[in-house]
Amino acid sequence: MAGRIEGGALRNNGSAVDEASGRGSGRPAPSFITLEGIDGCGKSTQARLVAAALRHAGHDVLLLREPGGVKISEKIRALLLDPENAEMSDTCELLLYEAARAQLVHEVIEPALSAGRLVICDRFYDSTTAYQAFAGSVSRDAAAMANALAVGSTHPDLTLVLDIDPVRAAARTTDRSADRMEAKGLAYQERVATGFRTIAREEPGRVRLVDAAPGVETVFACLLAEVCRAGLSVPAAAARAALFELEDEAAPFGPAGNALGGKGV
Repeated sequence: MAGRIEGGALRNNGSAVDEASGRGSGRPAPSFITLEGIDGCGKSTQARLVAAALRHAGHDVLLLREPGGVKISEKIRALLLDPENAEMSDTCELLLYEAARAQLVHEVIEPALSAGRLVICDRFYDSTTAYQAFAGSVSRDAAAMANALAVGSTHPDLTLVLDIDPVRAAARTTDRSADRMEAKGLAYQERVATGFRTIAREEPGRVRLVDAAPGVETVFACLLAEVCRAGLSVPAAAARAALFELEDEAAPFGPAGNALGGKGV
């Protein structure tokens, strides 16, 4: 778990969620939510919490991660994150991410959305724009075309970007070995952060920036407030249940509830 869950408003009375619940935006409630952010922002922990809260609120939730989520995509993930593959070119990196994404969309996301499930994904195509285009050498046009090919008509309804200073985020990852993407260094993560902030500025209707510097429970409350404003109901009791669940056991990623292991990126 990335950080300690403190005894704040959610545990005591859930006020942040109660205030936002049911407000909605006049648009249909989101059925596909993605969480984004630089390495070390706490995104994977928050994805588990948001998914658990929505599940406790009565929604049929599927929690996934990128790259990965299905067998083929998990094998591609291993290639992408292996520090031994430091010589991988930016173009190769882009195409591998898109291959993993295309398989996940085809095999799991599209069928789940068609069946009426609520899909939560730890990363999606905004990561490609931020990492491979803003921070890497791939043009935004090339990244956009590759993203379009991989996802077809499948797009997130709501994207929550956990925004944090890269120096502070890096301090959170000192207790583990860096994967190939984390090993690209602080300047790279700073460009990624700029990319996410630019995307949020360009697409305010879909993308929300959430301050990821505070503790886990505070960030969780802010994320749920955004989810509720988008039209999904999450009672405070469901949020508290998610916090207690995370303390006991991390929720697995995968279409069939199988623990796939490893960290989100």
